[in-house]
Amino acid sequence: MAKSNSNLCAVVLLISILIVAASAGSFYDDMDISFGGERAKILNGGQDLSLSLDQYSGSGFQSKHEYLFGRFDMQLKLVPGNSAGTVTTFYLSSQGAGHDEIDFEFLGNSTGNPYTIHTNVYSQGKGNKEQQFHLWFDPTAAFHTYTIVWNSLRIIFLIDNIPVRVFNNNDAAGVPFPKSQPMRVYASLWNTDDWATQGGRVKTDWTNAPFTALYRKFNANAKKVGPNSVSTSSINDNQSWSTQGLDAAGRNRIRWVQTKHMIYNYCNDRKRFPNGISAECKTSRFL
Repeated sequence: MAKSNSNLCAVVLLISILIVAASAGSFYDDMDISFGGERAKILNGGQDLSLSLDQYSGSGFQSKHEYLFGRFDMQLKLVPGNSAGTVTTFYLSSQGAGHDEIDFEFLGNSTGNPYTIHTNVYSQGKGNKEQQFHLWFDPTAAFHTYTIVWNSLRIIFLIDNIPVRVFNNNDAAGVPFPKSQPMRVYASLWNTDDWATQGGRVKTDWTNAPFTALYRKFNANAKKVGPNSVSTSSINDNQSWSTQGLDAAGRNRIRWVQTKHMIYNYCNDRKRFPNGISAECKTSRFL
């Protein structure tokens, strides 16, 4: 009987450990409020975070850790109603001159008009790699998952696990690629009515303030860097993100997104780049 009780206690302890491991990690553990004071609020025991914007300030947060490659998932529910002039963000960035950055930005719009999803990649301080999309759903009605996969081969932007953009490592062709600077995760809600909505023609209506965006279920399956850092990947994780690309189904999905929902691609903007498009634009964007 004593042996049975001992085995039972061991099983209960193991289950408890697994439950703790499964629920570990929260905005309290992973993030610091970076600006905005009480406009940024961690809620529900650390499981949710809200950012607010009023006429005095926006708000934001950043990860406690820096990462060099990984998969980063965040669920967002964007500002509803008349969100013109506002920008909600989820991105990776290093610091200092010649920084690297991988952007998801959500450009608000007047009521009844769609959000613009703005993506960009900076390397060594140089960007100008914008692609923009309109979504096939209402991003204010429910939470949706936005993902950045960043490895040494490519960067993949996904929405609800559907790839919308791939930026391949074309360093050999002279195109800078983020590969050596650790980056933190950032998110913010701020006013940019000088350019965000219809080229700045539609301004923020402050009678609708405060504007609020909601974040939850952040996950970084990634390589932490810094003193005493270890990968956040679990023991059982094969780190598939480290070589992740697109399979046949993924290529079909990204073609659908870019054919039906893309509204701007820097590779096609000859007026903006009269001296010729960048080298990566001459290769397939679906690989």
